[in-house]
Amino acid sequence: MPTTILGLDIGGANLKAATPDKRAVSVPFPLWKQPDRLPAALAELVAKFPDAEELAVTMTGELCDCFETKRDGVSAIIKAVRFASGGRRIRVWSTDGHFLNDNDAKASHMKVAAANWHALATLAGQYVPNGRAILIDVGSTTTDIIPILDGVPVPEGRTDYERVESWELLYTGVRRTPVCAIMGWRVAAELFATTLDVYLTLGFTREDPEDRDTADGRPATRAFARARLARMLGGDAETVPEEQTEQLAQRVYQEQLERVRRYELIVRDRLANMHSRTARGSFASRLMGERSDEYERGRYFTYVVSGSGEFLARQVADHAYATADGLSLGEQLGLAVSACAPAYAVAVLAAESR
Repeated sequence: MPTTILGLDIGGANLKAATPDKRAVSVPFPLWKQPDRLPAALAELVAKFPDAEELAVTMTGELCDCFETKRDGVSAIIKAVRFASGGRRIRVWSTDGHFLNDNDAKASHMKVAAANWHALATLAGQYVPNGRAILIDVGSTTTDIIPILDGVPVPEGRTDYERVESWELLYTGVRRTPVCAIMGWRVAAELFATTLDVYLTLGFTREDPEDRDTADGRPATRAFARARLARMLGGDAETVPEEQTEQLAQRVYQEQLERVRRYELIVRDRLANMHSRTARGSFASRLMGERSDEYERGRYFTYVVSGSGEFLARQVADHAYATADGLSLGEQLGLAVSACAPAYAVAVLAAESR
């Protein structure tokens, strides 16, 4: 009987788990506020999957400022996973493209630190095994723009620092990004509102009265979102008309969209200059006339979109080129799994590498 593998994606703000059969759970966990609670929180999450016999792990939480260094963060996270594992086998994804055991992961901390994007891009490559593709994954905090060539990730950067420098990692997301980080001097330089309020107001995100993980601790509803946005304009829900807060939300959305588009253009241009061994292979058999010519010249791409902010990634992909195919992991896997895509990715990759 096949072993049930549980994938874990341990971030700084959320803990995510998924299995190859597409069960997925995401729970908020502000790691930087309560690092001592991580072992217990992971144990509670693992307990939701009582049939799990093995853990496949990736992480981004090591960047939290509760850790002195990334080395310390990786070590603390692996220690917490060991506690939660109950003796189960643990494998940790590396940006080398394979799994390490927990001891080797600690020894090679920079290869497993923030490696979840690589696991996701490796899985995405299975959907586009030929030609040029770009993965756009928009999450609550960050956006990853990963070039893929013939099914293999070909990033210019590997570490977070390198990826920021190479335009493949953008610190903007659809939930936790402060509005002032996008709008600058045009709004109050305060953490009064985040992009969660923007997308609640615009209807891209569903209301959740039970969710108080917001800028002011009040519910994640449109009414409170508008009040938070009003404060960004120096007012409140009584003094700023709803029309003004909706206009602000629309401006933030357009600004964020344009920023991701600029990054995507840089990555796309770099990928266009890479040679594909399948330029006249399987894609050519299904492309017609000028599309085949476009593809051979490096202008034909497949876009893979995913994440809790897939709606934003879709807008970027749709705008990129007329000569492009699109593939939604939300449609392929379901929105719940797509929101936990790196956890699902390591679970699948671990199952394939047994």
